[in-house]
Amino acid sequence: MTVSIRVMTPGPGYRYLLNSVVVGDGDRDAATALTRYYEQSGTPPGRWQGSGLAGLEQPIGSGAVVSEEQLRRLLGHGHDPVTDTPLGRPFRTFVPEKERVQARVEQLPDSLNGDERTAEKARIEAEEAAKPVAAPVAGFDLTFSVPKSVSTLWAVSDAGTQALIAQAHHAAMRDVLVLIERDVAMTRVGAAGPRGAIAQVEVRGLLATAYDHYDSRSSDPQLHTHLVIANRVQAMRDGKWRTLDSRALHNAVTGLSEHYNAVLSDHLARALEARWEARERGPGRSMAWEIAGVPQELMDEFSSRTRDVEEAKDRLVDEYVAKHGRQPSSRVPWQIRQRATLETRPEKEHHSLADLTARWRERAAAALEADPVAWAREMLAGRELEPLLRADDLPAETITELAEIVVATVADRRSTWRRWNLHAEAVRQSMPWRFASAEDRDAIVGMITDAAEQASLALTPPEFASTPERFRRSDGSSAFRSRHATVYSSTDLLEAEDRLLAASGSRAAPTVRLQALEHAARTPAARGEPVLSVDQEQAISRIGVSGRVLDVLVGPAGSGKTSTMKALRRAWETEHGAGSVVGLAPSAAAATVLGEDLGIQTENTAKWLFEHRRGAWDLQAGQLLIVDEASLAGTLALDQLTAHAMEVGAKILLVGVPALRGRCRRSVRSDRPRPAGRGASGRVAPLPPCVGEAHLLGAAARRCRCDR
Repeated sequence: MTVSIRVMTPGPGYRYLLNSVVVGDGDRDAATALTRYYEQSGTPPGRWQGSGLAGLEQPIGSGAVVSEEQLRRLLGHGHDPVTDTPLGRPFRTFVPEKERVQARVEQLPDSLNGDERTAEKARIEAEEAAKPVAAPVAGFDLTFSVPKSVSTLWAVSDAGTQALIAQAHHAAMRDVLVLIERDVAMTRVGAAGPRGAIAQVEVRGLLATAYDHYDSRSSDPQLHTHLVIANRVQAMRDGKWRTLDSRALHNAVTGLSEHYNAVLSDHLARALEARWEARERGPGRSMAWEIAGVPQELMDEFSSRTRDVEEAKDRLVDEYVAKHGRQPSSRVPWQIRQRATLETRPEKEHHSLADLTARWRERAAAALEADPVAWAREMLAGRELEPLLRADDLPAETITELAEIVVATVADRRSTWRRWNLHAEAVRQSMPWRFASAEDRDAIVGMITDAAEQASLALTPPEFASTPERFRRSDGSSAFRSRHATVYSSTDLLEAEDRLLAASGSRAAPTVRLQALEHAARTPAARGEPVLSVDQEQAISRIGVSGRVLDVLVGPAGSGKTSTMKALRRAWETEHGAGSVVGLAPSAAAATVLGEDLGIQTENTAKWLFEHRRGAWDLQAGQLLIVDEASLAGTLALDQLTAHAMEVGAKILLVGVPALRGRCRRSVRSDRPRPAGRGASGRVAPLPPCVGEAHLLGAAARRCRCDR
């Protein structure tokens, strides 16, 4: 992601800014901050950004230098950076864990003996340690990083080209800031409740500071800017200072990231006549747009930090597989990558841009076998300028076609979505074009997103009561509904879910005799291997004799899903022959592990469906198809597999972890359980245990609350 977000606290977050970001010396012009003062160590001082600056008692001009005292007042205390007067209520304070434990221990009755008091104290300490760490929010650090090809070109270019690239980067960031202030920045007012204040109202812009950095922690070129948005905004309705509605900001960050990439490509196309191309980034990753002509080998040379993280991640994944005997589930890879990032994170070093540039050019010369400055100049020279479009250059038919593609693409990854999901995909669909201005691109993306909303099926109920004028925002929407919070789906997805539910009740699938299932469960596969437990035996017995086209095996990590599937495979093959059990998994690596564990033929789900559509691969009558890690399969993909299995007389078994915290996933349309529904991550959750056709292992049975 080119734009990332990090919550900042008044303590550690504030010190981070002073210690590692605000390290500049000397007054530097913001427009050429990255090309002046080459010989000075450190990075440029921060610059004020945001139209909310005009609402301060003594307004600050945009682009003015941020002093350390101003930063301390705003982010350290939530005060006006100039007058030091409070901007709204002070930051909340939270009682430390040690003090909470002490207070509870002091309330224990005196009648407890020594052992009882010790046990109670241990219980209290465990309860308090399990509580989430609460801390006040001082602001939000949005980090804008240019694509790797841009950093690479910037690193080896002459000073003039470096200045143009930096200016384009700053201009793109300001374009995104305008978008945030217009469509994202809100505050909440009214009586507090379980989910906070009751009305979301508009604000008079943001208070933000921007800090430029040159390099990564591995001293590779990484041109990026920390845009720190203060958690203080001024409501338009009454002029009072309140906190930012952070949920709206977090929900929009992916769309903001895509928008930054797009407007940056426009600025660089106009400033340098740079042409752009789409590049593959490997399995499971989206397409990346890079400057054409910048070789991947040179970009890889300047990606040592990425290599270190990837190597550490691969090592941690191998350790996970060795410990658990399976590939990590959908949520674990992100946690592993975060751990790998922290483990490989070197201390931040501060160099002058002159020193860094000299090192980069030396490394680039070895990779290019040419003078890097001359190479960069020749690469950009003689480029034919890409056509720059205006908003009215695209006909209405094109907008409609793109909107349909946007909905189809989003629906392939999610079962429900909101406007920012559509906005992000609309930007991706418009990336092949360059626009004459940020306003032109914004207009086109807005039209595509509007049309995509119209083509989607709104699941959020409409307003049944009129909202008084004084409780409406400037666009006419009700303040009692969060902006851009309408949840959408599509009729195709809902119909696919209906078909999956019907398949879970169909009894047309092949079966296995109960005697064969019991024999496989009670007979070790090899000397020294244990037999199945009671719940494992019950699971394969019910799956084998059910005759349902779609069955589900649910169990958390360590509950023995692999052993259960092994026994099921042996029993199935006694009835339907060798090779009658096949498997699919979300990735080639996961498919390999599944195949080795079960001794069956396996494949990547996406590849199998691709070959099936070409007529190359099909299921056979009597086969059992095991779809492992079903939480990573899409609803439409499962629908295609199930329809094919029903057509040829095969059976599908979805295998996965329990639904979120064991709570059933119910359809937003009715009270009936959903056969397959995606959560907030956009992935499919396994069938909820309350469906009855979901066979439970281990703790899964105890975690389901549906039958209580």
